[in-house]
Amino acid sequence: MQIRTATPQDSAAITALLTQLDYPGTASFVPRKISQLAAHPDARLLVAEDEAGQLLGFIGLHFMIQLALPGDFCRITYFCVSDQARSAGVGRQLEAAAEDLARARGCDRIEVHCHERRADAHRFYYRQGYEESSKYLMKRLS
Repeated sequence: MQIRTATPQDSAAITALLTQLDYPGTASFVPRKISQLAAHPDARLLVAEDEAGQLLGFIGLHFMIQLALPGDFCRITYFCVSDQARSAGVGRQLEAAAEDLARARGCDRIEVHCHERRADAHRFYYRQGYEESSKYLMKRLS
């Protein structure tokens, strides 16, 4: 398995994975979003692919500068492993790559917001050493 930076050529596979995450209808804008992430200095989109070049999963990251704390933090924005590749170590390797990038960027923690309905994902995060933190609030602007 290889972990690399996503390219717009990965759009169809990433769109299929987003559908598995209950985000259908993304095909029209995913190529543009991948290009935006690639151009953003504080974002990364990594993919895991097998020896045949089939995409097995992806992880999106944003690096946040903290004004009042010495270390910065990395936020996982989207993370998906294909239904067919789960429990094969793909997620663990993607998360480890994210951790390496975060450390290299001066981050002292990684955070993720994960909907309460995703119980399997919660178990994965706990196994990786994540713990519950503060309440997450949001305001819709549209």
